[in-house]
Amino acid sequence: MKTYTEVSNLRSQKRIEIINVSSQVRQVVERSGVRDGIILIYSLHTTTGLYVNQSERNLETDLETLLGKLVPQQNDYKHNAIDNNADAHLRSILLGNYVALPLTNGDVDLGVWQSILFVEFDGPRRRAFITKIIGE
Repeated sequence: MKTYTEVSNLRSQKRIEIINVSSQVRQVVERSGVRDGIILIYSLHTTTGLYVNQSERNLETDLETLLGKLVPQQNDYKHNAIDNNADAHLRSILLGNYVALPLTNGDVDLGVWQSILFVEFDGPRRRAFITKIIGE
């Protein structure tokens, strides 16, 4: 059994932004030399999220709209007394900060329309995520 870990960096440009990181993760897989196993992609931040779905602008806009309705930016959040970004933390909690995926024959097992998407909720900022690969 082999493990491989790599930190990837990115920079968000907007307060809320969805960034397709599938190609970055695939490059990490290639460098790892692992052919079969499990991949964990984990955000190192409390105001970001990760998910797997279609990378399509209208769907991404729909997600932003939905999260904006569920967790409005302006509200009487207690945490805003500290950082004024409680909505970003709460949206991150709803979405989650990691995804786990199978790895087969040296490639990430994603469906035809699936992508690995990193979501910024409190940008613009420099961000990082860890890709951990366990397998053979």
